[in-house]
Amino acid sequence: MTWTIAPEPVDSPAAAALWRAYYTEVSDRWYLLHEDRRTDPEELEREIAAATGTELTPPDGLLLVARYDGEAAGSAGVRLLGDGVAELTRVFVHEGMRGRGGAPRLVKAAEDAARARGAEVMILDTRTDLVEARALYARLGYAETERHNDDRYAEHWFRKSLN
Repeated sequence: MTWTIAPEPVDSPAAAALWRAYYTEVSDRWYLLHEDRRTDPEELEREIAAATGTELTPPDGLLLVARYDGEAAGSAGVRLLGDGVAELTRVFVHEGMRGRGGAPRLVKAAEDAARARGAEVMILDTRTDLVEARALYARLGYAETERHNDDRYAEHWFRKSLN
């Protein structure tokens, strides 16, 4: 059983399916925590369609898709922000594929891609309820920092030197 990670267009069938799975999971987790319900289906469709992922297209962005034995299992996005800074986003591994080493591989591949494009620092944000993500980033050397954006759902901000 092996992992492969490669860039893929954000509108490929695999990337679209991964985006849907990612957004559904993080949205449902938020609503279950705060409103004791899942995401309204109409809202889910509207928000998935609105986030086209154009920020993850070359030359300033990149979407990586991880496959486990050929099956699309996860993704991570990199967005160049300028001044040697890149943002890590949309890190996701299907629940049934977690615990097999895919997430650290995805983050490392994203860091390598950002570094190859001239980034010296990687930043990201996440939420308090995404405890697995926060633990992953800390384990991979990301340090929690001050707020660096105004995303209304962000509650934790991280930074890592890529040098």
